[in-house]
Amino acid sequence: MTTPVLICDDSALARKQMARSLPASLNAEVTFAQHGKEAMDILQSQQFTIMFLDLTMPEMDGYQTLQALRDAGIDMPVIVVSADVQPEAQKRVMGLGAKGFIRKPIDKPQLVELLKTLVVEPESDLDTVVQTVVTPKLKRRDIYMEVANVAIGRAADAMARHFDVFVHLPLPNVNLFEVSELHMTMRHLVSNDAMSGVCQGFSGEGIAGEALVLLSDSSVSQLANLLNYPESQEFDNELELLMDISNIMVGSFLQGIGEQAAVRFFQSHPVLLGQHVPIESLIEKTSGNWRKTMTFEVSYAIENTEIKCDLLLMFVDESLPLLDNKLSYLMEDH
Repeated sequence: MTTPVLICDDSALARKQMARSLPASLNAEVTFAQHGKEAMDILQSQQFTIMFLDLTMPEMDGYQTLQALRDAGIDMPVIVVSADVQPEAQKRVMGLGAKGFIRKPIDKPQLVELLKTLVVEPESDLDTVVQTVVTPKLKRRDIYMEVANVAIGRAADAMARHFDVFVHLPLPNVNLFEVSELHMTMRHLVSNDAMSGVCQGFSGEGIAGEALVLLSDSSVSQLANLLNYPESQEFDNELELLMDISNIMVGSFLQGIGEQAAVRFFQSHPVLLGQHVPIESLIEKTSGNWRKTMTFEVSYAIENTEIKCDLLLMFVDESLPLLDNKLSYLMEDH
């Protein structure tokens, strides 16, 4: 007897990893959805024993999907599988009716224990043999998008815990840029407001690059007020704030990538590129450093504020073959 399973995630790699993490004894018949809207359409004509649901997706995210399931009266166990590991995110999904939460990358023993309570009797023998599921062949971009997604979640969690806020996770954006394209992206990210920018170098096992953290003046002042940074004539509290944010965001993002690539990254001390300056001034400071780069582009927003913080993590072109090799296991079929 087969077990109908619905996996909803916008990442091709995440869908594949989820399907292949299912124990063979579940005998799963898997259906995939790329976002919540597609999942709800599928549920109009099919029934499933269990659903696995990502949170950060286009069209309809995981929170909206859980609410839609509740509104439609669909009584089906849902396990959220997400890179957004903020305590508040977990609290919210459980409040919306999710029966479990698993952080990405998937912890298979945790998955098996959840399945024992939700799908089969506890005494049943659920082994952890890989489930045979046919999935589409992955592209290089699929790999890097999901790697970025996990790293985004780690950085958001670090910010949420440090600053006691809830951070809305963006969809990742990964591109191979010429330097002129990178500068166009920087211009696109910012408003007409004056900006402050911090640069931080990183390296590990021959893989190197730089990270840029960009905040508008309005975001810096709101963040300083939110965090109750004391006013002082002796210290530049805004500068201290910028350095703190850069260290937290860049460090946790690199840790998220490093966990997946088995690389320990080291960061240099953050360097101020400029405070209260036009974006063109910050672009000038980066013009001589790059020819081509693979860039992870992330825009974080803090709930109930207008604060937006942009992170650009750029790997030098020469590092890409090494990083590809470190992540090659994600391309494998088993």
